[in-house]
Amino acid sequence: MLEVENVCKEFKLYSRPWHRLKEIVLRRSFHRTHRALDNVTFRVSSGETLGILGRNGAGKSTLLKMLNGVLLPDAGQIKITGRVTGLLELGTGFDPNLSGLQNIVGNGLLLGMTRQQIEERRDAIVEFSELGPFIHEPIRTYSSGMNMRLAFSIAIHADPDTFLIDEALSVGDGHFQQKCMRRIKEFRAKGGSIIFVSHDLNAVKMICDRAIVLSGGQVVADGHPEDAVNIYNQLLGADDEDYSERKHIEQHGYGSRLAYMDGVTFVGENSRSTVLASGDVGLLDVVVAADHDLADVSLGLMIRDRFGQDIFGTNSHYLNVPIAMKAGERRTLRYRFPMRLAPGKYTITLALHDGADHTTNCYHWHDNAIGFEVAGITGTFFGGICDLAPTLEQLSAPTETIDGTVSNADTQ
Repeated sequence: MLEVENVCKEFKLYSRPWHRLKEIVLRRSFHRTHRALDNVTFRVSSGETLGILGRNGAGKSTLLKMLNGVLLPDAGQIKITGRVTGLLELGTGFDPNLSGLQNIVGNGLLLGMTRQQIEERRDAIVEFSELGPFIHEPIRTYSSGMNMRLAFSIAIHADPDTFLIDEALSVGDGHFQQKCMRRIKEFRAKGGSIIFVSHDLNAVKMICDRAIVLSGGQVVADGHPEDAVNIYNQLLGADDEDYSERKHIEQHGYGSRLAYMDGVTFVGENSRSTVLASGDVGLLDVVVAADHDLADVSLGLMIRDRFGQDIFGTNSHYLNVPIAMKAGERRTLRYRFPMRLAPGKYTITLALHDGADHTTNCYHWHDNAIGFEVAGITGTFFGGICDLAPTLEQLSAPTETIDGTVSNADTQ
């Protein structure tokens, strides 16, 4: 179990390096104070996975360093039951002049393992890292991905009670990331607690039981991962809405409202309802209104499944369909796309913004503006979450061998 109560952390910022010395000698202040964390409170139970979201500078890394014991709080307290290990910044605790094998010993000791435990788990650590002969090479010759492989392998074999994961996992290749995720799920299934910091919103939704959002060093949201991700998107849009008025935001969306959506419908072309078959064509109509002259309005959509995972997204900017609107104008825009999704329930999130994404100038963002259901498959059956409409051709023809058996011979 891990409990954080009213934790605060401040840093002194100096405009010139020598101002530190001037402050000591002259006994006058030459710094400004930056509060990285301000009365942060949350709790992580055994077996629970907590996600932490926030823009750069929100206080995420500072919080993780405090949980890992690298920094101490200026106020408040942190209560931790059991051992905490994790991945913070790549290369932390490694000696670049020593080999990977030698660093297993040094890093393992820093994580609280005994020499006997390190010796017993060394082969498993090396095998999991998949570094092969490079394990005998100096760390300074490693790529960032190789550093991550070794750091994760040591940390997960230290038998922690709480595992901290920062963005370090993002530097690995796809194969090793999937391997790490499988190991994380095994660790969680055995009752281990996880604190997961990532900008991979789908990973947060799938892995975490709960998520908090940090902004300006404060916790502005704590709840279901999908709700936290929606608030994080709101932060990216630089919206100034009061977070306490969540019901209004859920019903009407948020943004500057220079342009806004005044009606949304979705039906299947054949079914004429929000329930359609995979293989039908989906028709999404959005009524857009503007209160000001706008030279560039982009309408974007994101389809999410029942788990909140982002399945598909695009916008008019990427489709090269320019939209300009006059003050007082209303028009209906239609997205038409073949429904190649697997049976299930889905939602569509919509956004009006300037340019390629909503982070520059968000006019109107509406999470889960409308829902629909795919029931049944028209045409060829498929597995997974989408139909990629593949084709298959035989590039070789069967030929008869001397003994009368049939084999494939290349006809090219």
